[in-house]
Amino acid sequence: MNFTKKLVLLVVTKAVIAMAGNDIDAAERQITHDTEFHHELDNNDNFSPDDRYLVFDTRTDEGGIGASKQVAKVEIITGEITTLYQTDPSSEFGPGVGAASYSHVRDEVIFIHGPFHPTGPQNQYEQFRRVGVIASADGSGDFRLADARDTQPPYSAGALRGGTHRHEFSGDGNWVGFTYNDAVVREYGKSVDKDLDLRTIGVARLGKPKTVPSSEQFPDRADGYSALVVVVVPEPQPGSDEISRAAGDSWVGRDGYLRLDGTRQFARAFIGTTRDSSGNPVDELFVVDIPDDITRPGPLGPLEGTQKTLPMPPVGTVQRRLTHSTDRAYPGCEGIVRVSHDGAQIAFLMKDNQGHVQVFLISPQGGKLRQATFIKGGVDTGVRWHPGGQAFVTVAGTRIFVTNVEPGPKFGKSRVLVDRAPAPFALVWSHNGKTIAYNRRIETDGRETTQIFAIDYRETK
Repeated sequence: MNFTKKLVLLVVTKAVIAMAGNDIDAAERQITHDTEFHHELDNNDNFSPDDRYLVFDTRTDEGGIGASKQVAKVEIITGEITTLYQTDPSSEFGPGVGAASYSHVRDEVIFIHGPFHPTGPQNQYEQFRRVGVIASADGSGDFRLADARDTQPPYSAGALRGGTHRHEFSGDGNWVGFTYNDAVVREYGKSVDKDLDLRTIGVARLGKPKTVPSSEQFPDRADGYSALVVVVVPEPQPGSDEISRAAGDSWVGRDGYLRLDGTRQFARAFIGTTRDSSGNPVDELFVVDIPDDITRPGPLGPLEGTQKTLPMPPVGTVQRRLTHSTDRAYPGCEGIVRVSHDGAQIAFLMKDNQGHVQVFLISPQGGKLRQATFIKGGVDTGVRWHPGGQAFVTVAGTRIFVTNVEPGPKFGKSRVLVDRAPAPFALVWSHNGKTIAYNRRIETDGRETTQIFAIDYRETK
């Protein structure tokens, strides 16, 4: 079905909000309605810079992102849908496009893209076989690669040898952060009977083009110079800060965090899998400081990696552990890490002393943990921050909560914005702080599809 420029009727439903003991009638708007495809927000930066549009993908239940054929945007007020990127609808093997995010400053989106000419299992979509594509959001179909891919020796500094995912623009639009799986070391691990398919984190500096040898499946030129910035090892030393996996990452603030000397530092926060003193895996919170220049190799090895080793971080990269949770009743951190726009507070999930998952906060420079939510039964998702930094939203059951984190007596107070089944997910807050969008799975004529909803947000005194 061609849904480019299709106008759909807005249906406004009402949700009762329980707030400080008072019932407030708030409007929940269903933005999308088509039932032939999903409209997945996927926990990304989905609002356009002017907050007029939301970008989504059309993944399937059976094939996930690998079977998604389109990335599109929907105009929030009218429901009009515009296709931004379309793959061959007749292709049996993908290529897979999805998990789209808007730039904060330009009319363009970034998303995962599998092999461009897939013909079978050996060259179809996989975690270690994909790149980031930046497409114009005007519907013209113009696009460019964010990261170059080169899996044949000699490997190229500035290019990667695997697959990138969870692409996120920095606040100024000049960088892209992502998770990464390496194809070369993964293949080497199979030859020596070791699992070396290790997820880690990288960045691309846009505006520094990188050209690689021609490939049948991926373009030979990208707009970004890429480097990995987090070190992972297959078997971390028990009791150490070594990690075997890095994920759930986000930029620390729109332009970094404020250092003690008054300068700002670009960084990404993430969850890293350590080993406790007994060798058991424990997920902890980390942050990695990223240098302005990522083209100079660091002391751990070449930027481009080798057949047996992953690409290593550039000089000036500093990886720091922020939590040590093994002495807690319920050790471990979880979820997608989210940081306030000013970079001052990192929000992540951890179990409280009753075993319920709650939101905790910490400075990117470390220090004391603060529990921010005290919701009965705990929360089910990570947070999305209000642009002002005074509040965030999260989901618990069928309810969307907003939690105040301003210093003072209201800190940690939560109120319900929406309580309505089915459960909402993939929350995202607009740039101006006035709209919260999210997904629900809606059944229509026996078919369940993911649809986009939105509510208006107003602060209370």
